[in-house]
Amino acid sequence: MTTRRSDTALAHAGRDRQLSAGTVNIPPFRCSTVLFEDLAAFEDHSQGSEAFRYARDGTPTARALESAYAELEGAAGAVATCSGLSAVTVALSSFLRPGDHLVLSEGAYEPTVAYAQGVLQEFGVSVTLVPPAIGGRIGEALQPNTRIVYLESPSSGTFELQDLPAIAAAVRAAAVQRERKPLILIDNTWSGGLFHQPLSLGADVVIQAATKYISGHSDAMLGLVACNEATLASIRRNAKLQGIYASPDDCWLGLRGLRTLAVRLRQHMATGLALAQWLAEQPAVAEVLHPGLPQHPQHALWQRDFSGASGLFAFRLQRQYDREALRRMLDGLQLFGMGYSFGAFESLLIPVRLPPHRSTAAADDRPLLRLHAGLEAMEDLQADLAAGLARLETA
Repeated sequence: MTTRRSDTALAHAGRDRQLSAGTVNIPPFRCSTVLFEDLAAFEDHSQGSEAFRYARDGTPTARALESAYAELEGAAGAVATCSGLSAVTVALSSFLRPGDHLVLSEGAYEPTVAYAQGVLQEFGVSVTLVPPAIGGRIGEALQPNTRIVYLESPSSGTFELQDLPAIAAAVRAAAVQRERKPLILIDNTWSGGLFHQPLSLGADVVIQAATKYISGHSDAMLGLVACNEATLASIRRNAKLQGIYASPDDCWLGLRGLRTLAVRLRQHMATGLALAQWLAEQPAVAEVLHPGLPQHPQHALWQRDFSGASGLFAFRLQRQYDREALRRMLDGLQLFGMGYSFGAFESLLIPVRLPPHRSTAAADDRPLLRLHAGLEAMEDLQADLAAGLARLETA
């Protein structure tokens, strides 16, 4: 069969009529013990990680999700873990050893940076933070012992894009004199794995907080790691040794979410772009941080490397407002909730405080708000925001 388009893959990938006894959906295999036919089967370890020997090492439900997600990302294989952060930590710890060096975008998910600067540095890994939009200049940050370059595109909170092809070219150029090329890992959660294909642009490992768009219903904790041929075995082994495989129920919810990912993401994108364009015209808003808008400084890069956008972006208010004014704006919202995460059917709006390691944290102290456009009617969301901005101005 020729390579399937993403919409078709999402509907069919990971399905196994024999495994599911003919039902459309593979059920959650809730189990711990796996029984073997006889002593020979019990003693046979030749099947490796694909064999079902004990549920801690994965279940048939997990394998179905991994197969489907690997096809979506164009990967050699994938590993399902129990959260987005566990996907990050298992990927990083699969390759980093004491004495290694990690180049990390400062725009990565804040817990990722905390893990690197905390746990990894305590174990003897040196860490260099670089600006999110560094592009090909990343070669200046590479050291002889650099093992991993870790990216997130767009960056968390401020939505700068990573020029992945330029970064991959710089890493290849710097690797000429080395025994081994640094690996490129990238968090691809914003695109849901649908609108951005990092493995085709030079990445070695792609990480997804599948809690977000892939699950899509705010009812699962799930991480996914998609790998090329060179990295797959190491990550599978490390996930098994750390015992952080996702539960069968969460894998089932992830598979359910994958089936409708394309239609949901297109709705998130349409609503998000419409709200971003409207917000850019409001007097109380200084700037909108959405790479899909023509005024975004990296809009051309988004057009080149992405085929769409999700519903997540940020906007900065025109001036500094006191807490009471922000409270009146946010507490009075009827449709936008305040909560962490994103990617599900409900819209969210939260204030963002950039952490101290972000170079832009002190450059602009005007309030920054992160918005996730859910699946409600755009006109209703716009009206809710308009009322909120009115309360802000009259507070």
